[in-house]
Amino acid sequence: MPLTSPRAILFDLDGTLADTAPDLAGAMNRVRAARGLAPTPYELLRPVASAGARGLIGASFGLKPEDDGFAELRTLFLNTYESAIAIDTRLFDGIERLLDEMQIRNIGWGIVTNKAARFTDLLVPKIGLGHAGCVVSGDTTPHSKPHPAPLLEAARRLGLPPEQCWYVGDDLRDIQAGRAAGMATVAASWGYCGHVEPETWEADAIAASPLEVCELIRAAS
Repeated sequence: MPLTSPRAILFDLDGTLADTAPDLAGAMNRVRAARGLAPTPYELLRPVASAGARGLIGASFGLKPEDDGFAELRTLFLNTYESAIAIDTRLFDGIERLLDEMQIRNIGWGIVTNKAARFTDLLVPKIGLGHAGCVVSGDTTPHSKPHPAPLLEAARRLGLPPEQCWYVGDDLRDIQAGRAAGMATVAASWGYCGHVEPETWEADAIAASPLEVCELIRAAS
């Protein structure tokens, strides 16, 4: 089915709007250094950046949330990340142009992330996204993605029916949440994507760059 013209587009944050992996990996490796351990190669940490502490600790220490020592590491990692949250984080190339085109077309936008508000509220203004129409964090609603609740809350804040919104994200759970919320979905294959190919996610469209999202908007107009 072709995409219909959106009244708003909602975006995931890590790996979709912003390349946060350098600061996330940096925090993880500072934790390792504090324990006298060698750094984990960046190429192993980047693909799991969208999974936050769970993914990074898993890749760096081989621990799962139910394992002994995970909770302590998680607290240390999150405190370390918070102290240096926007050193090397940047918007992906093309994001500013995409947002400009959306403004010209009177398309609203917002952020829906599984990142806790503790970090989202600190990071978003530092990277030039403080003008978002809404920001829904991982702890804003009782459920996080892939549950549709955060997306439905974002649509409510924008005053729009969910079916008039698109959701763009770089993880399978983003597409699952978008579908469950009744939104059109776009897989952001420029992002981290974990270890699953976006072609298997059954998104309504796949974009290899933010500028391809611009093309999707034009085609739907």
